[in-house]
Amino acid sequence: MGEGESRSLTRREFDAVIRRAAELATSDPDGAEGGLTEGELFRIAGEVGLSEAHVRHALADVRSGAEGGGVLDRVFGPSAIRSSRVVVGDPQELSDQIDDFLVASHLLQPVRRGVGILQYRPALDWASQLARAASFSSRKYYIASARSVEVRLERVDEERTLIEFLVDPGTRNDDVAGAVVGGGILGGGSGTLTVAGLAAVTPMGLAVGVGVAVGAAVFTGVSFAVGRTHKRKVDEVRTEVEGVLDALETGVSLEPPPASWRRWVKRHFHGVARDLMGTDQD
Repeated sequence: MGEGESRSLTRREFDAVIRRAAELATSDPDGAEGGLTEGELFRIAGEVGLSEAHVRHALADVRSGAEGGGVLDRVFGPSAIRSSRVVVGDPQELSDQIDDFLVASHLLQPVRRGVGILQYRPALDWASQLARAASFSSRKYYIASARSVEVRLERVDEERTLIEFLVDPGTRNDDVAGAVVGGGILGGGSGTLTVAGLAAVTPMGLAVGVGVAVGAAVFTGVSFAVGRTHKRKVDEVRTEVEGVLDALETGVSLEPPPASWRRWVKRHFHGVARDLMGTDQD
């Protein structure tokens, strides 16, 4: 090998070096604790030859709780959905496109419009709720009914922008409470019936033990059943968000309603309706 030439690394050697370097950086007491934005993460990943899709998948796994998640995350899924994509486009133009889509198509009320961040919640006035119910009667739009929607935009380079959606459906706490109440009632009832049925033919201690085991099994079964249902809801939310990101990535129009409809929505459902209700919100 000539002077000044560098030896190439195999993919396995590269992975081992990066992993070892991360371990050394973590164990170094004098190492810096500086943060790393997602935009920088994707840029660095591209520079070292990592697939953007793989990095996005790993990031979603870490944030969804698949890596080191708690019991609730494993049983019921995450309480909020994070999905991101690097797309070609200017942050301001993409921000305007997303804002038109969420306000006009989903009747969401803007809470914050800042540089690189958009925040929304469903408009709470009666007219918006009536219009939302009428507009989406053929399909349930989870983004439209989510407790909150946040969109962050960060420039990655001169041509590309990182877009991240954070959607809180606001459903997990209700499902957890339902599992606790329903599982407790069914589990307690099953355990009590088991004790009553066995008490006449077995020692009371054994009957109680079996009753507790049966009650716990029923409670666990109900919890996992409700958890599976909530996970399906979460998957549907994620699918819808990924569909929006797919359209932005491929350059397909989000197809918001015509400008005349958008102006009508903003005036009648984000203005006049609240005026009629006697509120002074913008």
